[in-house]
Amino acid sequence: MSNVKMSTQQPRVSRPPLFSQLQGKLPKDTGIFIVMLGIALIFEIAGWYVRDQSFLLNSNRLVLIVLQVAIIGIIAVGVTQVIITTGIDLSSGSLIALTAVVAASLAQTSDSLSPMFPSLVDLPAVVPIIAGIGVGTLCGLINGVLITRTGIPPFIATLGMMVSARGLAQYYTQGNPISFLSDGFTAIGQGAMPVVIFLVVAIIFHIALKHTRYGKYVYAIGGNMTSARVSGINVNKYLVIVYTIAGGLAGLAGVVLAARVSTGQSSMGMSYELDAIAAAVIGGSSLMGGVGRITGTLIGAVILGLIKSGFTFVGVDAYVQDIIKGIIIVAAVSIDMHRNRKKR
Repeated sequence: MSNVKMSTQQPRVSRPPLFSQLQGKLPKDTGIFIVMLGIALIFEIAGWYVRDQSFLLNSNRLVLIVLQVAIIGIIAVGVTQVIITTGIDLSSGSLIALTAVVAASLAQTSDSLSPMFPSLVDLPAVVPIIAGIGVGTLCGLINGVLITRTGIPPFIATLGMMVSARGLAQYYTQGNPISFLSDGFTAIGQGAMPVVIFLVVAIIFHIALKHTRYGKYVYAIGGNMTSARVSGINVNKYLVIVYTIAGGLAGLAGVVLAARVSTGQSSMGMSYELDAIAAAVIGGSSLMGGVGRITGTLIGAVILGLIKSGFTFVGVDAYVQDIIKGIIIVAAVSIDMHRNRKKR
């Protein structure tokens, strides 16, 4: 009878690579955060090479970047929620102009040489603030109703609002700037207030998306709208809410911008909607829907601010900056499409 030797060797258990283990433990936005640091370092090196001075160690430049990020960031928080539902909002830039001129017209003082409403000067600051946010919210509501009640694609509905809102702003002002605004109103745009407002907005909607029924429904709608309907979610109701919020945040951004520059003009907010969409997509939001985080959008907005300020710092022409920004948007969308194909 032959002796059978029993193997005492333990079976090998395959383990994931160390990088994968570390990746699983790191926060989800670590990758895009590292990209942000890399871009900042590139411009720091370029600053010393081209202009023999630091890009980052300049308080005035950093303040300007942060203020630019704050305005775009407020819009991008709303746009991110729209994108999560597989929608798009092209109207936010024009809504900034409309809400800015409406708020500015109600914030004028009696010192104004030609107030728009002579009987409505020296009003409390809360009046123009509420009016501006209210106009933006109403426009967002119209977007939502058009999309859900008529079946018009979000691209077309918000494109129509973009053109109409800009036209309304021009008609409202007849092309003239609105100045001589009250100190109480302009205070919300001075110093660190725009940044504080942006951070408060970002925190509120980060919590709303991550820890409330509203957020769960928004992600469910973006993940699979048909399944969301079957599971009992009132899809149309939540889509209207999402677009209304986006309009209200665009209104808030318009009010803050008017307060910051102490004037309201119909030309305000040009291309801001593209910057907001770019911030959301760069920050990890998927145009296919169902994916997106406010923290990622915040980092995406900072990246755009760094790129714009950095190119200006090293002397890149403004027109070339727009070309590069367009390439960045296309690249971000292409990466998102590739990522989604790999998942499928």
